[in-house]
Amino acid sequence: MIEQRIQPGRASLLARALLIGALLSTPLAQAQDEDKKPAPSASAGPTQPLDQVIAIVDDDVILASELQGAVQRAEINARASNRQLPPAPELRRKLFDQLVLESLQLQMANRAGVRISDAELNDALERIAEQNNMTLEQFSRALTQDGLTYPEAREQLRKEMLLQRVQQGNVSERVQITDQEIDNFLNSAEGKSLTSPQYHVFHALIPLPDAADQATVEKARHLADQLAARLRAGEPFAQVVASAGLSPEQGGDLGWRSKDALPGLLADVVPKLNAGQVAEPLRSPAGFHLVKLAEARGKGEVIQQTRARHILLKPSAIRSVEQTKQLAADLRQRALHGTDFGELARQYSEDIGSAMEGGELGWTSPGQLVAAFQKAMDSTSKGAISEPFESRYGWHIVQVEDRRQQDVTDEIRRNMARNYLHQRKYEEELDAWLQKIRDEAYVDIKKS
Repeated sequence: MIEQRIQPGRASLLARALLIGALLSTPLAQAQDEDKKPAPSASAGPTQPLDQVIAIVDDDVILASELQGAVQRAEINARASNRQLPPAPELRRKLFDQLVLESLQLQMANRAGVRISDAELNDALERIAEQNNMTLEQFSRALTQDGLTYPEAREQLRKEMLLQRVQQGNVSERVQITDQEIDNFLNSAEGKSLTSPQYHVFHALIPLPDAADQATVEKARHLADQLAARLRAGEPFAQVVASAGLSPEQGGDLGWRSKDALPGLLADVVPKLNAGQVAEPLRSPAGFHLVKLAEARGKGEVIQQTRARHILLKPSAIRSVEQTKQLAADLRQRALHGTDFGELARQYSEDIGSAMEGGELGWTSPGQLVAAFQKAMDSTSKGAISEPFESRYGWHIVQVEDRRQQDVTDEIRRNMARNYLHQRKYEEELDAWLQKIRDEAYVDIKKS
């Protein structure tokens, strides 16, 4: 109930589309409203042409304006990414097929009562703005500059989230990944490459001329030692390199790289460094090398895990927010005075996932739980019970049972492999499912 389930992939794609103006101000709702307006009377002045229905898809219609809007969006995307579009007839056919599939899925969502609440939509928009290093206000202004209003962006994102939810509900259950598949993948060349440790490395070269005399070599060595000492003292790498007069080609951020992608001289040294550590200057025929490991992932990943249990109480029509908060406070006092926390959880908690287990959440890792819960749990001492606090799900009290340092390197590797295999299978199953619903649908294409 309190786990954070975020699907950033689609949101990130939409964010990029929004920011380059890929969505135009011709939403489906507007077109449908226009189609439903009564015909003007003879005295109303010149008539306006009605939007044309180009296809009936089960209980829905596709309008000419929708297809034209999709074509315009595709053209803007192509210009922004410098891509070549297929010939116009082929493009229109592909976009028409896409509109048919979207219509079928949205009809499924409507029949199943799937809804995206305003709170979910606001959270998603905030994440998109954050991914683009913007506030919501800045994000809204960027949309306006690209010809898209904030309300239109909200409705486009709502549709994207509906489509994703329908797809996940119908496809995810078809995808099963076994432990044997994960083992086989991890032992393959592809798996080893995907899950190998990654290093974020900074590097600079203090060059030496060919056949440099001893005095020149010692001068370069002395400079390298000085710069390394400044790096160890915490000075920013770019600042240290610039002060030595080195060009960007001679020093900078190499980004994230696997061991195999590192230059030979660095490949032997970097894996032995800890995050933030600066190596002793390295000598090569080209000169002296400064190497700093900024971060590493997939290498000795040790995190603090917490074992906790909680009680969740939700405001309702018969219990106000204040009454819910007060009940949480009362249950906390009962637990502090000796009543078993687990029994209270079984009796009162409204988290169906943990109530019958006495509120047990097991061992959790940072980021696994929603932010409000994580913050309250982290600030509660081992053995203590938190004050009542609120999350998006309601009011909680949490009891921290234990904490530990856990090496999760192998778990991370297996999760990476599982996610990779799941995504690969998911795409295959999604294509098959979309073809199935298309084949089973009633689609009546109208001639223009």
